Amino acid sequence: METFEIRQGMKVGKGQPLLVMAGPCIIEEPAICRQIAETLLEACGELGLNYVFKASFDKANRTSINSFRGKGMEAGLAALAAIKAEFGCPVITDVHEPWQCAEAAKVVDILQIPAFLCRQTDLLLAAAKTGLPVNVKKGQFLAPEDMRQVAAKLASTGNERLMLTERGASFGYHNLVVDMRSLPIMRAMGYPVVFDATHAVQRPGGLGNASGGDREFVPTLARAAAAVGIDGLFMETHPEPAKALSDGANSIPLAEVKALLRIVRDIHELV
Repeated sequence: METFEIRQGMKVGKGQPLLVMAGPCIIEEPAICRQIAETLLEACGELGLNYVFKASFDKANRTSINSFRGKGMEAGLAALAAIKAEFGCPVITDVHEPWQCAEAAKVVDILQIPAFLCRQTDLLLAAAKTGLPVNVKKGQFLAPEDMRQVAAKLASTGNERLMLTERGASFGYHNLVVDMRSLPIMRAMGYPVVFDATHAVQRPGGLGNASGGDREFVPTLARAAAAVGIDGLFMETHPEPAKALSDGANSIPLAEVKALLRIVRDIHELV
């Protein structure tokens, strides 16, 4: 489905405003989540972009056993519900196991499948069967054409409100590269395509006990992806990335997001 409705009055896909899914990697204290949501909602409103708040209630694939995983499902979903109620924006979160899908679907507007889990059939089917839109990230180990089978699994449920996200491919150890050809290849499958600009600059496990990242390249890749052609932009952001509880090394400072979105929007509209 090239274009579909996320909720009444908000669509993603061909001919629609760019969809921005952005927020902290993981749900943090309410004040931080509120600051991020308020700032991004205002920026997207001014720029004519559609905004979805993103944050995870659990990060099940942290590098170290000692890393902070999140507040847990119950508290995390409550935090997302609070953001949704206060700001009126849709929310998206990751799910890692099939049983989580139905519970998360009671709160969120979009379910997200992490890249490492994009071929887990039971998880894909459970997410799609909720009837909610599903954003699935292309695994770092997959070629873009392999996402056709991932999409087919999801669509087999009758739910074709799908988005396919590029987030880089493994290139040796502790490094990712983005093959921009993957964007038109996946878009040709008939679904909206999203570019994950911040995970694309991640260095998985690069710090030994945590992942590193090169956030200075986020604007470069975001501009390039918009020029190739995308329907959505995914970014992790934080008021103080150095203090973020997860993925700070590849998160863009909140104060820099609006300027970047303005440029990306202009390129998107030109394309």
